[in-house]
Amino acid sequence: MQERPNPDALLAQMKEDERPDGRGRIKIYLGMAAGVGKTYAMLSDAQEAKRRGEDVVIGYVEPHGRVDTEAMTEGLERIPLQSFEYKGVQLTEFDLDASLARKPKLILVDELAHTNVPGSRHRKRWQAVEELLQEGIDVFTTVNIQHIESLNDVVAQITGVIVSETVPDSMVNEADEVEVVDIPPQELIKRLQEGKVYVPDKVGQALSSFFKKSNLSALRELALRHTAERVDRQVRTYRAAEGAVTPWHTKDRILVCVAPNKMGLRVVRSAARMAGALHAELIAVNVDNPRQAGMPAEEKMRSVEALRLAEKLGAETVTLSGQDIVGEVLHFAQARNVTTIVVGKPLRPRWREIVFGSVVDTLVRVSGDIDVHVITGQDDTPSHQRHVVGKNKAHDWKGYGMAIGMTLVATVICEVMYATIYRIERINLVMVYLLGVTYISSRRSRESAALAAVLSVGSFDFFFVDPKHSFRVYDVQYVFTFGVMLLVALVTSTLTARLREQTDAASLRERRTAALYNLSKKLSATRSRIEIGTFTAAKVREVFGCDVGILIKSRATGKLFSGPESESKFEYKPNENAVALWVLDHGKMAGNGTDTLPGAEGTYMPLNAETGCIGVLCVKWEGDAVRDPAELNFLDTFANQLAVAVQRTNLAKDSHEAMIQVEKERLRNSLLSSVSHDLRTPLAVISGSAESLRASDKLSDPRDRELANAIAIEAERLGRQVRNLLDMTRLDAGHADLNREWQSIEELVGSAVIRTEKMLVDHVVEVKLPVDLPLLHVDGVLLEQAFINLLENAARHTPSGTKVTISGKNLPQTVVVEIANDGPCLSEGDEERIFEKFYRPTPNAPQGFGLGLSICRAILEAHGGTIRARNRRQGGVSFMMILPKGEDAPEVPRG
Repeated sequence: MQERPNPDALLAQMKEDERPDGRGRIKIYLGMAAGVGKTYAMLSDAQEAKRRGEDVVIGYVEPHGRVDTEAMTEGLERIPLQSFEYKGVQLTEFDLDASLARKPKLILVDELAHTNVPGSRHRKRWQAVEELLQEGIDVFTTVNIQHIESLNDVVAQITGVIVSETVPDSMVNEADEVEVVDIPPQELIKRLQEGKVYVPDKVGQALSSFFKKSNLSALRELALRHTAERVDRQVRTYRAAEGAVTPWHTKDRILVCVAPNKMGLRVVRSAARMAGALHAELIAVNVDNPRQAGMPAEEKMRSVEALRLAEKLGAETVTLSGQDIVGEVLHFAQARNVTTIVVGKPLRPRWREIVFGSVVDTLVRVSGDIDVHVITGQDDTPSHQRHVVGKNKAHDWKGYGMAIGMTLVATVICEVMYATIYRIERINLVMVYLLGVTYISSRRSRESAALAAVLSVGSFDFFFVDPKHSFRVYDVQYVFTFGVMLLVALVTSTLTARLREQTDAASLRERRTAALYNLSKKLSATRSRIEIGTFTAAKVREVFGCDVGILIKSRATGKLFSGPESESKFEYKPNENAVALWVLDHGKMAGNGTDTLPGAEGTYMPLNAETGCIGVLCVKWEGDAVRDPAELNFLDTFANQLAVAVQRTNLAKDSHEAMIQVEKERLRNSLLSSVSHDLRTPLAVISGSAESLRASDKLSDPRDRELANAIAIEAERLGRQVRNLLDMTRLDAGHADLNREWQSIEELVGSAVIRTEKMLVDHVVEVKLPVDLPLLHVDGVLLEQAFINLLENAARHTPSGTKVTISGKNLPQTVVVEIANDGPCLSEGDEERIFEKFYRPTPNAPQGFGLGLSICRAILEAHGGTIRARNRRQGGVSFMMILPKGEDAPEVPRG
């Protein structure tokens, strides 16, 4: 019978399917790069829709000069493009208003990530598509994987190209349909070489940069993986909505059951090999069952070792809890859409499986559509030792004594009852013995209860069944009585012992939960790291009865310091401290009871936080007994709580320091802005007066003219510094509204060179800009100021007679302008610090506030670009300004 769907899952599905009335549907054709055939596939589907009688129009299609793509537009109505005049250049753009007025059933809008021409209603084309959908118009559109916002950094890392035009993830994730248009990278390269993607002049450059085979392979994997994850999310949503309990074999998922026996490692390895062969997801599951509470710690450690092995092999590990092992495993498998369950064959004798049941047999019978693989093979115990495995188990001698004593007490009570109570039936005396067996079962081990059951049957036969004081029986019906008595006693003892184990387990969980709750409550109200450490150490001593110390990582030095130390100070011994440092570096548990550095006195647990390992919890156990895995897991929970609390105090301190820093920065900017504004008026007067003196004929003395000239030069220099202060405060405050226009790099560089020619009069300036640099959509005034600052920096920091070279590169997605000099190289670490405000590499550096390069970086970042500094091999420093290209840039007029 099919289970009812989860109400929360149904609600989530309703929200997922919720669509405003009249909203259109969108289909996105996703590709790894330009040229894979997205537009062609979109047009092909549009032609098919038209043949079905749908109203289909072309809003915007970019065929890129491809004949086959252009041919696919035949017969489809086109909405005329909107014309814009921008800087004297006529540009065309998708006409949103005309499309809304036409209101077709389906419209084709190519290149979803495109940036519209200034003057359009929306800055981005995807915003126009969103408006079409709101008006109930269905849309077919295209996009490349590198334009998805969340993948922008990944693509930049792979290709080295920063993509400036992006589409929000929600636009793709919430699309009604996403179709991957895919071809092998080699075929795309072939198409590129044949001129089917770009014009021949750009093919060589594309092949050597963005369209390298390694880049295309990585982008292809991103596209396929992104789509596969989207489909998998949809499958899980549909399963949750329909309450599906049978697996859908859309993706292989293997679940391996880890039991506390010697086949655990073998089963995990077999499942890992199976998952590797099927390219399937592997999940390792262990069920914490109350019946395992009485197992020796050595046996429990086997499941922990198997889970650790599964983690090393890349599996997800999960620990479940419940009385019904099979039910817990199946419920989890159905929830995770598992297709195959892997278990190990039973190691117990067959008679025990028949009497007590078998997990494997039950799982095979009730697994339904889930495949169950039983791994055969022997356990890891040598054959000549298997028959003595049980001999090492400690016997409950006190329990045996209590069983004998309780049997004697029950016999005495029965003798008294039989002698004093008139005509009492012998069969009623059996209840007294069963009461004794029940008492033993509730206090001692199952073996003691079984002994009490056997002794009770024997005592009843010996003392109360004719012939008395003999084990002979005259009446055959008593044989049946003995059998039933023994069976009832054994069943009663087993059920009572199981109930006691479950009660003990529940009590243990309750105590641990209460301890964890108290710890969390106390830590949440504590702000001092010393108080947090002291309380946690005291709580660990109370719960686990061990010696404990806590080592916290200093954020200033990276070294460990005490917070607080243990009573025996074992963690400060050289060998023990080395273990703690290893745990800090690797973020993994080590020491006594683990597989890493097991010879240590203590067990060391990392305090892992979001920022990494921030400390170590050091525990020294009493005695040499192997620790219970559940106990280690519980201690790990304490460590996690401690790590969260310490991290919270660190973040609170960081937040406070950041607020102070922000306030200091705000006050400094306000002061600088006020000072610089107040300096502008007297500077203007000084500059004007100095220029008048220089131009006057009344200064006949050469010395007076020299002084006037010096006043004018220094006033001009001070004026530049004041302008830098104003620019820096304006950019920091976010008040720099970019006045973007299509600008020529050659003109901006030429203007900057002219304005700094007086400062560079003793330097050789060489400009080597390529002729194919495109126009950039930038604020010309700000970008020219960045060039000026870099040239002034070269003039101040390089000796006279050295060369300053200005060069450029036209890359597929960016333009790089490099300004290099032959001056002294940067010191180690200065490549980044040189762009910080008020930073000066050396105390005796040339005069200045140290703001010029900071302003350059702020200007570049405002344009979506970056600036980098590096030392040149032949000496000197190179500054590279990387600016993103704008789409549909007008052609640069060539003389």
